[in-house]
Amino acid sequence: MASSASPVTKSTVRVARGVPALRAGEGNSFVLRRLHSLTGIVPIGAFLLEHFISNSEAIRGAAAYNDQVKFLTSLPFVAVLEWGFIFLPLLYHGLYGFYIWYRGESNVGEYPWTGNWLYTAQRWTGAIAFFYILYHTYYMRFTGVHLMSGGYNAAFWKVQHEFQNPWAVAAYVVGITAASWHFAYGVWLFAAKWGITVGERARKRFGYLCLALAVLLVAIGLVTIRAFITAPPERAPAVVHYETTQLR
Repeated sequence: MASSASPVTKSTVRVARGVPALRAGEGNSFVLRRLHSLTGIVPIGAFLLEHFISNSEAIRGAAAYNDQVKFLTSLPFVAVLEWGFIFLPLLYHGLYGFYIWYRGESNVGEYPWTGNWLYTAQRWTGAIAFFYILYHTYYMRFTGVHLMSGGYNAAFWKVQHEFQNPWAVAAYVVGITAASWHFAYGVWLFAAKWGITVGERARKRFGYLCLALAVLLVAIGLVTIRAFITAPPERAPAVVHYETTQLR
């Protein structure tokens, strides 16, 4: 008996270009990918926005920036906040992102769709941002003047001193640009995969907003860097260095 169903041909099958929805029934992979997607927004994305805003206090001068660092380092349970909401989520998101990249198959050359190029850019900017964050965290948090132990008055000087090296400035510019793009496109991916933006039209419109977000974050980052470079040189304050603090 002949089937009444229409034959499936290349002309009747339409492959949607863009981000595929998260599929159910993928076991642990589904849960881990969902967690990876979520941590990119909360807490990492939220911290990134806060970090850009806090650092922009440098535009108002050294005293304003140091006061902001004092406020942040004086928060109760600051070590728990650091590890629970910054370091551990960053490590999970970054390392699992590398795993996703390793398991994925890039087809940019064979199928140069916009979505494929954006996927590749997301992987590379994520890698650049990850290593930039490691470098930035190590230098600011674990070397030289220990800001967490009363050295907040040296916060502006510490960044300004680092920017005396043009390679450090270049690293910050590249890192800030990569982190801004990765986060902004990550927001677009999150909205698409979690069913917040439904339909091609909604995703296209939201894409423009995410692009504007990336441009805004890059602009804030560059203006902040300029504020450190062009400000009058700060004198190195007499504070305890990290290595000395650890011995006490």
